[in-house]
Amino acid sequence: MPVLIVIYIAFIGLGVPDSLLGTAWPTIYRQLNLPISAANLLTILVSCGTVISSLISARVIHRFGTAKVATVSTFLTAVSLLGFALSGNLWTLCLAAIPLGLGAGSIDIALNNYVSLHYRAIHMNFLHCFYGIGVSISPVLMSFALRYGHQWRHGYIAAMLIQMVIAIIIWTSLPRWPKPTSPVNTTTPVKTLSLAEIAKLKTAWWAWLIFIGSTALEMTCGIWGGTFLVNSRHLSASTAALVVTLYYVGITSGRFIAGLISTHVKSWTIIRVGMVIVIMGIAGVASPWTAAGLFLIGLGNSVVYPNMNYLTPLIFGKTNSAAVMGTQMAASYLGIMIMPPVFGFLAQLFGTWLFPLYLFGLFIMTVVAIGLMNATVTAIHE
Repeated sequence: MPVLIVIYIAFIGLGVPDSLLGTAWPTIYRQLNLPISAANLLTILVSCGTVISSLISARVIHRFGTAKVATVSTFLTAVSLLGFALSGNLWTLCLAAIPLGLGAGSIDIALNNYVSLHYRAIHMNFLHCFYGIGVSISPVLMSFALRYGHQWRHGYIAAMLIQMVIAIIIWTSLPRWPKPTSPVNTTTPVKTLSLAEIAKLKTAWWAWLIFIGSTALEMTCGIWGGTFLVNSRHLSASTAALVVTLYYVGITSGRFIAGLISTHVKSWTIIRVGMVIVIMGIAGVASPWTAAGLFLIGLGNSVVYPNMNYLTPLIFGKTNSAAVMGTQMAASYLGIMIMPPVFGFLAQLFGTWLFPLYLFGLFIMTVVAIGLMNATVTAIHE
């Protein structure tokens, strides 16, 4: 099996766990007698693990190579999902969340950096399209588990089995990957820059804000969209899970379309058009057309993450890309660690009706950062 196909399959595995908690949480917190905001603690723990693995990723990838990092990381996420399935209280859920964050951060950076260095923009967008397939599968699995078995645990077990199969596929492909010391990897040496050194690079701060805003928007929709539909739109948990699936279908569709047009349209243009679609989606969420709005948010926001990753070696240089990408992933998960939990606390205090307004605030943050980043890059190259 070609390495690129294995990478695509691995990215399905990256997406599978990300949409489970949001679709299952309306059932989990009621069944385990937890406050609605308890999801914040799980999100923070996953994000902390991902931030840690992101910041050390350049050294780990340089030492062990992309393939081994991806294999071990996928196994870690499978173990985490099994832990979720077996959990009976908040503390065991928290324990299961730790390896999920560590595994997700490592595989995310390893594969993003590998594709950005060795492939084209079309491959980067298709890579994240496969992530969209992963996050679209999970709500469907959870919806069936809730509708026919009335057990959210069955959804987690099904997702765990998918992760195990993907981990085995990556492991069996190890001989096909270039060795860490092979000419393929040494043509572009990795610089293990410190965080302080990266902070001195022009445009780094704007890039971090873009990743914070975009991923916070994506994960707030994914984590709290189902709860908003149940509490504010009065849908059943299983129906809400299917509606959230439409959001993830939007993510997949956006990245697939971006991949098709990336050979003819510049990455910056794709990002700007995506933001126009996002504001249309937020308006839809605030109206009775909530399902269509969630689809449009997923469609538009989905193009920011892969295209910004593809632009990283072009903006910061190939030798710096692994280190810079690690900090960008850390910034992403810092946004995920802070912003969705903030909404959780607000929802606990005032209600989930604040959901569209909160999404609008994240949208403004992202758009402003994109404008400043684009202007700075243009000024540097003039």
